[in-house]
Amino acid sequence: MAAQTIAMATKPTTVHLVGAGPGDPDLLTLKAHRVLREADEILHDDLVPPAILALANPVAVVANVGKRCGAKTMTQEQINARMIQSAREGRTVVRLKGGDPGIFGRMAEEIDALEAAGVPFEVIPGITAGMAAAASLGISLTNRRKSSYAIFISAHPAQDGGKDVRPDWKKLAHSDGVLVIYMPGRNHARLRDELVAAGLDPQMPAALISRVSTAEQTIQYATLMNLGRVSPAAAPSILLIGRSLDRASRRQRTSELSVLIDEATAIFSHR
Repeated sequence: MAAQTIAMATKPTTVHLVGAGPGDPDLLTLKAHRVLREADEILHDDLVPPAILALANPVAVVANVGKRCGAKTMTQEQINARMIQSAREGRTVVRLKGGDPGIFGRMAEEIDALEAAGVPFEVIPGITAGMAAAASLGISLTNRRKSSYAIFISAHPAQDGGKDVRPDWKKLAHSDGVLVIYMPGRNHARLRDELVAAGLDPQMPAALISRVSTAEQTIQYATLMNLGRVSPAAAPSILLIGRSLDRASRRQRTSELSVLIDEATAIFSHR
C-alpha cells in the first residue's frame, strides 16, 4: 500500500498524443518512431496497421481502444481514465491515432481530460490521409491556376441534440477549391446529389482513395456526375473533388487507353 501511495504521489509522466500517419511506416516522423520504441503502454485506434504497431517497444502493453463500424472496444471516458492512471503510475503512455491526431479524432476531449487531471501531454503530428492521398495522385491540393484553397471535412453526420446534421455543402462547395472528404461513407449517390444541388459542377473530377500509402491502396477516378457508380471502398477511404485533380484524371485515362492498345496489339499479333 505504501509503494502505491508513493507512486501515485510522484509527478505524472507525459502522455504522447501521436499521429501514426496514413499507414506506411516510412511516413512516420522520427519523433513518433522514437516514442513508440520508448513506450510502456500504447493505446491505439482500430485502423492503425500492424506494420506501425510492429515498431513498438517489444515489452510495451499494446491495446486497441478504437472502434469499427460504431462498435467500441472502450468508451472515451475509459480511455481518458486509463491514460491518466498510467501516467500517474509513471508509465510512458502513447495514444496512437491514425493520420494526424488533431484531424477528425477526439484529441480535444483527451486533452481536456488530461489537463483537468494535471497530467502533462505533448502532440506529435502525423501525415493526414488527405495530404497522403494528394501525394499518391501526384497532385497539389492548392494550385494558384485552379484551386486556391482546400477544405478538409468529414461527411460523417455531426450530432446535435441526438439528430444527424449533414454538412452545409452550399457554404463549402466552390469551383476554385478542393474538397478533401474524410469518411465519405458508402452512399456516393446521395453525396453527389447534395454537392450538385449545392452548385458544384457535375463534371468536376473526383478520386476515391482507399488505404492510402499501403500495399492495399486502391484509387477510383470519376467525375462528380458519375460518383454514384463508384464502388464503396475498404476503410479507411478518402474522397477528393476539385479542378486540381484534372491532371491525375488525364494520366489515368491515358494509362487505361495504353492498356487497351497493348491488349488489342497482343490479340492481333497472335492471329
